[in-house]
Amino acid sequence: MQKFLLKGIVAGVILLVLSYAALWILVNFFPDMAEQYYNPVFDMEGDKTYLYFLHPFILSFALAWFWRRFKSLFHGTFWWRGIEMGLVYGLIATLPSMWITFSSLAVSFTLVLTWLLYGVFQGVIVGIVYAKISP
Repeated sequence: MQKFLLKGIVAGVILLVLSYAALWILVNFFPDMAEQYYNPVFDMEGDKTYLYFLHPFILSFALAWFWRRFKSLFHGTFWWRGIEMGLVYGLIATLPSMWITFSSLAVSFTLVLTWLLYGVFQGVIVGIVYAKISP
């Protein structure tokens, strides 16, 4: 249990740092895309703003459970195991949720595509961390 908590916290902190870096990159290098977040569909005011910053930890603990349950199915070096886990996560979780998001909300295809790629990236990072900590 202690290793489960450690993995979840370490991966969550790494994802939180990477999300801040991604936000900085978005604002500084892709301002037109960042402007889309001023759409009223995005609500970053009020009492639920902290939920956005808890997302990396929710994801890391969910993937910690997934890793503990299915890590024996991933083979190779820890790099490859992490990449494979990120791709599996992208295929079974991120792709379907981005599909329904694009089909039902007024957001651009480019924005949804970046979310899909970022979700797979998060899965790969967490997978690499877990493959290294808990082979």
